[in-house]
Order: sequence, then C-alpha cells, then structure tokens
Amino acid sequence: MDKKFDADVLDRLSDDERRELLGLLVNSERHSGARPGTSWRWDLLLVLIIAGCIVLAGWIGYLAVSLPAFYRTGSWRGAWVGFDLAELAAFSATGWAAWKRRQILIICLIVLATLLLCDAWFDVVLDARTAGFAGSLVSALVIEVPVAVIAVVVARRLLRFAVGEVIRYEGGHGPVPSLWKVPLFNVEDGTPLERLIKAAKSDGQGGAGRAHDR
Repeated sequence: MDKKFDADVLDRLSDDERRELLGLLVNSERHSGARPGTSWRWDLLLVLIIAGCIVLAGWIGYLAVSLPAFYRTGSWRGAWVGFDLAELAAFSATGWAAWKRRQILIICLIVLATLLLCDAWFDVVLDARTAGFAGSLVSALVIEVPVAVIAVVVARRLLRFAVGEVIRYEGGHGPVPSLWKVPLFNVEDGTPLERLIKAAKSDGQGGAGRAHDR
C-alpha cells in the first residue's frame, strides 16, 4: 500500500495549520455520509414537542380554574414511596456513572436534579398550612434544592467540556460559547416544520415520478 501521509510533515505543521487541516477533513467526512438528526422522524418529534407544549399550556390554564384548593387522595404512601425509589435509582445511576467516568453521567445528573426539585416542590406545596410545613421548607432549602443546583452545574460543566472537545476536533479554537448559542452538530438548516414540508414535497414528487414510470 502506498504511503499517503508523511508523519514528519504532519509533525512540522503549526497549531493553526493542524486545525485548518482537521477542519477540512471533518468537513469532508461530514458531507460524505449520513447526517444524524436530519431524518423526518427527528423533525416530527420536534414538531410534536412544540404541539405538546401548546396543549399543556391550555391544560394548565384549565386546571388552574377548575381544580379544588383541597383534595383528599388515596395511595398516598405508594405515591411517595414510588417517587423516593425513583430518586434512589437516580442517585445510584449517577454514582455509578461518576465512578466509571461515563458520558451518561450528564443525563443522570439532569434526571437527578429534576427529581430533587420535584420532590422539594411537592413537599412544600402539599405541606402548606400543616404542622410539617417548616420541616419540608428547611429540607427543600438546605438539602434538595442545593443538591439539584450542584447536579445542574456539574452537568453543565461536563457538557461544555464535551462541546469544547468537539469544537477542537473540528479545528476550532477559543472559549466555548454559551450552550444557548451552540447549535446541534450535523443538523440541517431551517426549522423542523420547514424540513418536514420539504421532505413531504420531495416524497410526493418521488411517488409521482414512480407512478409516471409505470
């Protein structure tokens, strides 16, 4: 096999030249294969999420005016024991991922923070005007909310580090931008709805072409 790359030549490249070469290689590889996050299923999922937000907002408004202020419920023990079991599972998964240094730790931290904040919210709200309100409020402010904030901060730092590594791999340099400004990698331009309409039109034209061929 012919030797296509000379290691000595690559070693003599400057940092800027290496980044430029790496960027060209990544760009070539990106356009040569399938691009994740561009299928119609991905776009349909995003459109359904937006529709779900709209429906949920209306449902929240309805509940706000229709639900009673107080309500006696059953299965109280089962609800809270089940919720605490979910928290235990989240803590265990987070500890395992941290011990093994796995990327899934980011997801585990976000799930754990979400469960802790939900626990704090329901503890405080459901114990309002009861003898246990003070204890629930202290528990939320001292334990659950701080741990949730720490989990989110750690997850953010890990995610920014991963984004920084991807930027370096693609030949970029400089500080990592805010996560609000970092686009998804290898995703086509345009909104999901626009891409879905475009895909539907192309499928329709393809079907018409096949029918015409027959």
